[in-house]
Amino acid sequence: MGTPIGNLGDITFRALETLRSVDVVAAEDTRHTLELLNHFEIKKTLVSCRAQNEAFAAEKIIKLLDQGQKVAYASDAGEPGISDPGAVLVQMARKAGHKVVPIPGPSAFATLASVAGPGGKTLVFEGFLSPKPGRRRSRLRELLSGGNAVILYESPFRITKLLADIADIDGERRVVVGRELTKLHEEITDGSAREVYEDYAARSKVLGEFAVFISGDKSAKLSPENTDNVSEAGYDDDRQDFRG
Repeated sequence: MGTPIGNLGDITFRALETLRSVDVVAAEDTRHTLELLNHFEIKKTLVSCRAQNEAFAAEKIIKLLDQGQKVAYASDAGEPGISDPGAVLVQMARKAGHKVVPIPGPSAFATLASVAGPGGKTLVFEGFLSPKPGRRRSRLRELLSGGNAVILYESPFRITKLLADIADIDGERRVVVGRELTKLHEEITDGSAREVYEDYAARSKVLGEFAVFISGDKSAKLSPENTDNVSEAGYDDDRQDFRG
């Protein structure tokens, strides 16, 4: 079921009805979901179902379903299965003969798309790119050469690196960065890839959760392939992905 990506006012009536009606709530992070339940004064049994234990947790959840209990699944923010756990649970539950009902809600992908403006007929959702610089740049070149608008997710630790790569490949391509979408410090930055990169590079501190829209309209010829001497095996993975 979909949960707010920041603003709790975005939860749907149907989501609240579902949370109140089920016997158990399975959650990506039980502490995070407990805060949501407490805010709406809902008391339920919680079970963990995160990326690291999804298949194992799914077996436990299926046993609950076999016993006739109703279970809702909530990831930390947004829709399950969209750069979040949930896909394995859905597949296993359906294979076991149980009905899986979607409870739609917010997502950072749709939220940014709604304010990004035009970027081409087709919109591609890529989620998180590889944290390895070489792989990230290679995939970015593929995406930017495709002629489609793209939405990416990125952590505060790598957002400036990502923007630098986009600007290096096509500095004139229009980019829209959504920071802290739906939250108190929501910020939307719209400009050429070079302008947006320079904005973020000048900041003393970069905080928040990020979604990035890249227009599919090519405004400049892609730069030649940069053959950086990058040792991917020795790259320090500082990933701390947000969910949405």
